[in-house]
Formats: sequence, structure tokens, C-alpha cells
Amino acid sequence: MSSVGIGQPPRNHRQRLVKAVWTGIWLVYLSAPVSDLVHGGHSTGVVVLGWIGLAAFVGWYGALVFRTGRGDSTSWILGSLAVLAAQSGLLALTLGREWLVLFVYVSIASGAALPLRMARWAIPAVCVLLTATALTAPGGRSYLAGLLIPAFLGGFAMTGVRELIRTTIALREARATVAQLAANEERLRLARDLHDLLGHSLSLITLKSELAGRMLPDRPGDAAQQVADIEQVSRQALVDVREAVSGYRRPRLSGELAGAQVALTAAGITAELPTEPDLAGLAGVAGVAEESESALAWALREAVTNVVRHSGARRCVVECVRRQTLDGPVLELVVEDDGSGGSGDGPGNGLTGLTERLEKAGGTLEAGRVRRGFRLVARVPAEAPPEAADHPVGSGA
Repeated sequence: MSSVGIGQPPRNHRQRLVKAVWTGIWLVYLSAPVSDLVHGGHSTGVVVLGWIGLAAFVGWYGALVFRTGRGDSTSWILGSLAVLAAQSGLLALTLGREWLVLFVYVSIASGAALPLRMARWAIPAVCVLLTATALTAPGGRSYLAGLLIPAFLGGFAMTGVRELIRTTIALREARATVAQLAANEERLRLARDLHDLLGHSLSLITLKSELAGRMLPDRPGDAAQQVADIEQVSRQALVDVREAVSGYRRPRLSGELAGAQVALTAAGITAELPTEPDLAGLAGVAGVAEESESALAWALREAVTNVVRHSGARRCVVECVRRQTLDGPVLELVVEDDGSGGSGDGPGNGLTGLTERLEKAGGTLEAGRVRRGFRLVARVPAEAPPEAADHPVGSGA
């Protein structure tokens, strides 16, 4: 995405150009001063000075608004606003009432650049200055009603936008902090679980190794038994570690949905995802095979990755439902976007591997373009196979 997100400064030339366009598009309301310079009947010298004054005003205004949020000192901002207000008053009093519209830009710049506690005083002050100048300039009274309300409302509207940007930045920082805390907590949990798994086994291995060392010269038979016990304990410890690691690596729908929300939002894509209460009635019920949930989680990860990287979509909808079919209940994951669907050169390695993973879990995958984008449907059994339930792993059957 090349658009500038709310609360984010432009990071490249294209994003700076986008922000400049959005900042400059409102300069269309300067048509009244421009028309006055072209058709106002002023002398050549006055027209030249008027163009210089208008260009200076626009340049200073653009620099002030474009640099909003970059940490400039309040004194610099106030000085810039004072210069803009002085230019507006001078041009309106010398060239005519058409130049009163410049005060609207001064008010908007005050709302965009100043902190809220100062903007709520600066905007009314600009409106008072606009009123005084309009009452002084010839014919300015007729322009006052049409400019005073836009100046007042536009200035305070920009304070709202500024607060929205500030809140968005705070939310981004909070989300990054939460992610960091979650990662730290996960590392602590992994360390705690590995300690619980290996602490006893390693202590036992150490003890038996010492015993075997003492027995080896005089009682080689007993030492051999201790070595055999060490081998058994080591193998069991290895099994425990593998089970723990595979449990950590197994993706969950809830975790993948949270990751999908972050990825789609960061890419500027509107996301419509199931909530935790929705999932509670699906993957959280008893009897749902872990392999089925894991396969759907992998499908969601692959689908969202494709949406973010290749689709160019603006909207992505994710649905997860439980359906009853002739072959039994199934969990169905649907991911649909309004993008281009990628290159269209056939299924890539990601979808091919995903199909194999779903088939291994007893599920199916359907993926292809639809009328308004791309749609992926993954289905897996909602219950463990009967043979798996009758013969659980490790039962000795």
C-alpha cells in the first residue's frame, strides 16, 4: 500500500506526493483571490505583488500543515500562524474583500498544527480577526457570513482530526506493547514448561550417571543397568520435548484470526472476521479434532498472506461455520476478497501444500476467482475419526 495511514508520516516519495495532493486539493477555494488578480482591474505592479503575496501565503501554509506532527516547537507554529494572519489581513485590506478567504486557511492551520488547549483559543481569535478585517475592508461585510462559519467549524474540525491522529498513534504504540508483552509471556511460558519437563529428567540422568560411574569398577552389571535407565529416561525426555514443541507450533484459529486482523489492518484492507464468541461455538466445543482446527488455521494464514501480498484488495471477509453434511459435521472456513486474485497462473506452492495438509486431515480445499475477487473455501471434519477415538495414541492398542 502506498497510501499514508492515519498517524503515520510519509515514508517514501510517493506517500509524500499523496499527502501533498490531499493538502493542496483544498487550495481550490483560493479561486476568489486568483479571479481578483486576473479580472479585478488592478495595475500591473499590484497584480505582480498580489501573486507574490499569494504564493508566499500558500507556501507558508503548505509548509506548516505538511510538517504537522513532526515535533516542531509551539513557538515556531505560533510564529508561522502570526505570519499567515498578517499576510491575510494585509492582502484583504489592500486588494479587496475576495482575499478574506485566507483567514479560513489560517483557522484550519491553527486546528491542524496547534495542541488542542491552544487551538481552542487560537481559532476564535482568528475568527475575531476575520470579523474585524471584514468590517474594515470595503464591501467585506457581505462576505463575513459566508466565511465566518467555515473558518470556525473548519478549524475545530481539524482539531478533531488531530485528536484522531493522536489517538491512532497511541493505539499503534499500545498494540506494539501488547504484542511485545505477549511474546515475552510466551517465552516465559516456554521456559517454565521446558524446566518442568526436563528438570526432573536431567536431575535423574545426573544422579544415575554418578551411580554408574561409582559402580563401574566393581559392579559393571549394576552400572550397565544404570546406563540402561539413563537411556530410557533420555528417550522419554526427548518424547516430552517433542510433544511440547509440537503443541507450541500447532496454530490455533483464535491466534490466526488475531494475526489476520493485524496483517490486514496494517495493509490498509478492511477486515470482517469472526469474533471470539463466534469461535466458541465452533473450535472450542468438545470433540473437534486438533488436526482439523490446525488445518483450518494454516488455511487462514495462507489465505490472508495471499490477500496481503498479491490481491490488491480493499476488503476481506472471513467466515467460519459448522455445517452438517452427509459425511458428518464439518468446519468450513471461507476467505473472500475483492482483489484481482493474483497472477492467475494456476495454484502456487502455498495452495498446493495447503491442499495436501487439508487432505491429510480429511478435508478439502476450493480456491478460485469469483465475480468480484477471489474466494477460498477450506473444509475439515468437525469430529475426530472413530478409529482415532477408539485407539488413542499411546494407549498401546
